[in-house]
Amino acid sequence: MKTSLLTCLIACGFHATLNAQQLKAPESLRPSTAPDVTAPAKTPASPTAEIDKLAEEAQKSLYQSVDKPGGASATKSTSSSNSLRLPAQRPEDPSRWEKDSVRKIAIMEVAFGGMRDTVMIELFPNDAPQTVANFINHSESGLYNGLAFHRAIEGFLVQTGDPLTSDESAREKWGTGGEDKTIPAEIKRPHRIGAVAMARRSDKVNPQRRSNGSQFYVTLGNYGAIDGKYTVFGQVVSGLETLKRISILPVDSNDCPIARIEVKSIKVIDQKGPLQVQPDVAGEGQRYSKPDSARGMFGRFLHRVW
Repeated sequence: MKTSLLTCLIACGFHATLNAQQLKAPESLRPSTAPDVTAPAKTPASPTAEIDKLAEEAQKSLYQSVDKPGGASATKSTSSSNSLRLPAQRPEDPSRWEKDSVRKIAIMEVAFGGMRDTVMIELFPNDAPQTVANFINHSESGLYNGLAFHRAIEGFLVQTGDPLTSDESAREKWGTGGEDKTIPAEIKRPHRIGAVAMARRSDKVNPQRRSNGSQFYVTLGNYGAIDGKYTVFGQVVSGLETLKRISILPVDSNDCPIARIEVKSIKVIDQKGPLQVQPDVAGEGQRYSKPDSARGMFGRFLHRVW
């Protein structure tokens, strides 16, 4: 697997046809430059172990570069995309949720660059009951486990959930899977920053705006321009910075990340009361501790001890 990652890093790009399920990104949002990943290509042929090491180091350096002053995220201008953005809207603070409230939370574990991080998503079954039920079914069945993020556009969105992305050799088809089932449109909520919504095929072939069966995306800004067109069924409440990191990694001509970025698992739980603020996390914005119900037995023990 790691050997295939280096092959992706060396490659000049892929030229598969854009998929109709994907949102059309404004040209102004497409990054004009990307971090340099060509260095490993100059390395002479070496044993498999050395190749694997180079692949992992390359991904790790790309992931960490956005945290450094003057890194990729700091040098790119976003002024050209402001015309599509709504005034900033702050999602509800999870640390202020009512003590007697019960909310459905999806805990998504994401792995790339030799690291692993957690993204937590509040689901909205009252606004999108069929969509949320479908998402929970897929999560519980393990369908999302091992799938890759197949689309990433800085300042706009990241997208995953295509069953075809489990096969690294089928990259030319990534973004076209999951059409065997569709879900009725449940369009009620806006696309504010961190909104989680279902992908779908275009109005031309899908005038009812039915959602794709499994692919979903997360918006990285407030986009009123696509409100009323896609079903929003969740909101990222922790880990948005992780998704922003993903959005600035090098991509091919179809906005597919060159390095493999994988969803390891998604677990849906009932969260009672507020989430706890995660301590000692610098530069990440507001982060929250994973609920005990989303931890394994060993994880719960360590969390209490430390």
